[in-house]
Amino acid sequence: MTNILVVEDDKHIAELISVNLKDDLTEVHCSYNGNEGYLEATNSDYDLIILDLMLPGKKGMDICRDLRASNINTPVLMLTSKSDEIDKILGLESGADDYITKPFSIREFQARVKAILRRRQLDAEQEQDSQKPEVFVKDLYIQQEMRKVELDGERINLTPKEFELLCLLANNPGKTYSRAELLHQIWGYEFEGYEHTVNSHINRLRGKLEKDASDPEYILTTWGVGYRFTED
Repeated sequence: MTNILVVEDDKHIAELISVNLKDDLTEVHCSYNGNEGYLEATNSDYDLIILDLMLPGKKGMDICRDLRASNINTPVLMLTSKSDEIDKILGLESGADDYITKPFSIREFQARVKAILRRRQLDAEQEQDSQKPEVFVKDLYIQQEMRKVELDGERINLTPKEFELLCLLANNPGKTYSRAELLHQIWGYEFEGYEHTVNSHINRLRGKLEKDASDPEYILTTWGVGYRFTED
């Protein structure tokens, strides 16, 4: 059974989403304000959270950011009536996995939901079928199966996208990835053109991992191209 949480204050839209997603193998729960939705998201186990950006009470951006800060890695599809690029970027940087702008077609919406759930299933199968490696570099330890990162023996909390970005780089030391390549592999092709999102995540990773972010030891810049992980 797939469990989906919809946090949307417009009851007509929430009902439309529920009708088009609910079936014998999918259960949909709706919350109509941010405070209620946040409590539901933190107290129950869901496979996907569909989250409106503008909500009464706790705003969608704050809900997503606080979920990630609490290490709740449930995929988030953000709904927004705003089409400005900055809103999309902020949504992704807060930890959302995808976004769709209202008004949207039901077919596109269903395709986005299926794509997110399919990626989640594939990730789960890969974790079951393969022993993910540990990475030791200087004072940095990455245990990929447990999604654990330690620096000097202290646990470092990363958002899901920060963790995926770090693992991609750390598993390929010395290999330079352009911002477009990182967008494609971590966020998906639909986010092309939002290279600023990569820069922001790299800066936050450096802020958490590097003793001196202006002179990094782990995540290095290949000037004019992109980023790479140290080969030391």
